[in-house]
Amino acid sequence: MHHSDICIAGAGIIGLSLALELHRHGLSVTVFDQAQPLGEASTAAAGMLAASDPDNPAPLRKLADLSLSLYPAFLDRLHAHSGIAVPFHTSQTLQSQISSSPDPLSPEALSKILPQLTPQHHHFTLLDEHSLDPRNLAAALLAAVRATTIDLQPDTKVLSTQSIDDAVEVHTTQGIFHAAKFINCTGAWATHSTLAPSAAIAPRKGQMLAIAIPPTLSLPLVVRTHGMYIVPRTTGPNAGRAIIGATIEDAGFDKIVHPADIAHLRSLAAALLPALADAPQLEVWAGLRPSTPDELPFLGPSPGHRNQFVAAGHYRNGILLAPATAHVMAQSILGKPTAIDLSDYSPTRTLASSAIAH
Repeated sequence: MHHSDICIAGAGIIGLSLALELHRHGLSVTVFDQAQPLGEASTAAAGMLAASDPDNPAPLRKLADLSLSLYPAFLDRLHAHSGIAVPFHTSQTLQSQISSSPDPLSPEALSKILPQLTPQHHHFTLLDEHSLDPRNLAAALLAAVRATTIDLQPDTKVLSTQSIDDAVEVHTTQGIFHAAKFINCTGAWATHSTLAPSAAIAPRKGQMLAIAIPPTLSLPLVVRTHGMYIVPRTTGPNAGRAIIGATIEDAGFDKIVHPADIAHLRSLAAALLPALADAPQLEVWAGLRPSTPDELPFLGPSPGHRNQFVAAGHYRNGILLAPATAHVMAQSILGKPTAIDLSDYSPTRTLASSAIAH
């Protein structure tokens, strides 16, 4: 019989960050993944810590701000465990706002910040915002987990769970496990995991590409509009490339990359930075964001399932929200007061309007 204090389904950025936080509190943790750790949305992301993105729902801000405050210590702990440093690549973002936004940058100020930008109809403001390389983060996180006693079980799908007295019986493709508590961190796959809540989480496809930044272009910051972003890598092995993304599609679990969509993203980027028009294309890919109807994550106890919790549905902000999610979920699981009010993220908030399958 396998027994842990905590069993987690899903070894993405959310599941592994939470596993490390619970391990830090002295708990034994087992993490299952139906495939390979950090193989999906966690490494498909662009890496913007976009707490001030105007497309974010307003109630997300308190969780995002908490996460920003926790990020330096989070990266320090990963470095201490793994020996892998995760640097920030940029510290500012040019953000396109609607035309009525107050205090847009003047053409003169914009020209000083990024001389080769052709803003067209966009009105930009300058945000203090960091970005990092999610692949670098994933390598550090996985190495940190493997440096602990956390039991990582790849290629192991959770089939069902059952709360029995003060424990949870976890049925997997590799056998039955028992834990004091269970957390569903399966992201976009929560819909098909048979774990609650499910029906309110759906995959949203995002196609992206990486290009080589031309030597003639100095790009030290992120450029973001409502439908497109350009995120440079400024240090490490991927320095000199930029990530351009991303489509938002309701395409189920399809991750096929379509040349026409990639070409459209390239055209949007080149309209703002003409130097990118002929930049060599290095890579294309697609990821699946775990979305909810209100674009807020589910954080808290699973309704109707004793000693079971959910931390899923982070949509476009899983990288940003990982430290705060780990922090508040560990507090909730340990029965402590949480650093912020989690009612906006309660898994029960959509029960009245959505059919949540158990």
